Amino acid sequence: MKKKIYIALLSFGILISAGFTTLKTDFFEIAKQIEIFTTLFKEVNMNYVDEINTAELMNTAITAMMKDLDPYTQFYNEQDVQDARIQQSANFSSIGASIQMKNEEVVITQITQNGPADKAGLKIGDVLQKVEGIVLSGNQEEAENLLKGSPGSKLSIDFLRNGKPQSSELTRVNEAEKAVPFYTLLQDQTAYIVLSKFTKTASPEVEAALKELKQEGAKQVILDLRNNPGGLLGEAVNVTNIFVPKDVQITFTKSAIEKYNANYITKNRPVDTEIPLAILINGRSASASEIVSGSIQDLDRGVIIGNRSYGKGLVQRPKNLSYGTSAKITISRYYTPSGRCIQALEYRDGKAIRNTEDAYNEFTTKNGRKVFDGGGIMPDVEIENTKIEGITKALVKEFIIFDFATQYVFKNEFINIEDFKLTDKDFKEFMAFAKENKFEFENETEKHFQKMLISAEDEALKNMLNKEMEALENKLANAEKDALLQQKEQILKLLSREIIERYLYEEGVFNYDIQQGEEVKTAQEILTNLSEYNNILQP
Repeated sequence: MKKKIYIALLSFGILISAGFTTLKTDFFEIAKQIEIFTTLFKEVNMNYVDEINTAELMNTAITAMMKDLDPYTQFYNEQDVQDARIQQSANFSSIGASIQMKNEEVVITQITQNGPADKAGLKIGDVLQKVEGIVLSGNQEEAENLLKGSPGSKLSIDFLRNGKPQSSELTRVNEAEKAVPFYTLLQDQTAYIVLSKFTKTASPEVEAALKELKQEGAKQVILDLRNNPGGLLGEAVNVTNIFVPKDVQITFTKSAIEKYNANYITKNRPVDTEIPLAILINGRSASASEIVSGSIQDLDRGVIIGNRSYGKGLVQRPKNLSYGTSAKITISRYYTPSGRCIQALEYRDGKAIRNTEDAYNEFTTKNGRKVFDGGGIMPDVEIENTKIEGITKALVKEFIIFDFATQYVFKNEFINIEDFKLTDKDFKEFMAFAKENKFEFENETEKHFQKMLISAEDEALKNMLNKEMEALENKLANAEKDALLQQKEQILKLLSREIIERYLYEEGVFNYDIQQGEEVKTAQEILTNLSEYNNILQP
């Protein structure tokens, strides 16, 4: 049996090698490495002291190889492919809630208004314990699979709320997720449209929203792509086409294989190529969002406002492999019309290395403005105090802001958005809450200081510098408190959004942004001042 496995693997390796000869010139090196691997695999299989699972061992080897490339290149074994087929063919429905892992607990992080979870009384912050009597093991994928099911089927859930066990039953529904969850006409006749992801209905939904708002009197447009992770490349082109004429290049891809090179041109009649346009982006706007914002910027069709985008400029393609397995392989990079690749990370030896500004290349927009590659899309107007970095990023990542908002809702009644405002007292309570939950943040200065301490010990300098280092250590001990105080305004806004979402769902957060958000306010000011708008778009 073992001999047959070895022969099959060796044959498989030779076939792979032969297949690569049309693409690669280093045939000998490929054949050599495959022979080394199959020889090692045979020896381990025949001589290892314990019985081994050959399929699992091979899966581990392939997965490790993929990790040495980039996080988007992935291998799918037979079971992975089968599971994907079942999910695609089955009529799975939604419970109207999103979950995340928090310290191995499955926590509800978003609730759809009037969805199954909402009607069943579930709330943001609830910790799921059992689904249909099955105890959750702290695996998000497992929890998501258990929550899926056919439309109309019932589901029992046991959960903790504020530490108290509760249970509920809901009925799943088959409800399509909207690409445009919110749009409205602002008082200054600005059309405000939120595009949350690039699904197959993204461009029809944006177009329908824009046409409706134009009929109501819209004279300018804000397209909000903040927190949009991307999606279908074709829909990114189609969304841009709403504001850009037919037969205009929006993006192109470059690959090591010439046949994968592609050029994406607008094909439809636009809705409006003249209406003043602002696009909002932030650090979580990625992929298709960056194609839209990057092309609009390169074509000088609108003003980009917010913070530097994520920087994902890689394209993947699925490939069917032998014996029912498959892979998703990064085959190319995409570029904006000026020639910029917005990819912010390079992957070498399995490590992500962020491009630094000194490595950026300069390009020019249609009007001759300077733009740069290699670090996402840099907005034309940057809103510095909305950037989530340093201590605020740590507070979000460690669920400190999330958990305080959950606790706040248990203690307070909500009035309305107009009257809602967190106070200095609320901020003091938040700081106490962060301390109680043992929140620790080490800034770059502290990291360098700790390295210096280790170095001083190694070099026997610690005694000489003892007093000075103690004084500096005491100052750094207060740095966390100072950092919290410095970021007070941003922390209060993040807390406000979390709290409002618990009372008024996602729509409430959008309405809060319209009234309190600096990005929306800045966009309105620029769009309603055509002189300033046009000046930004000139060199």
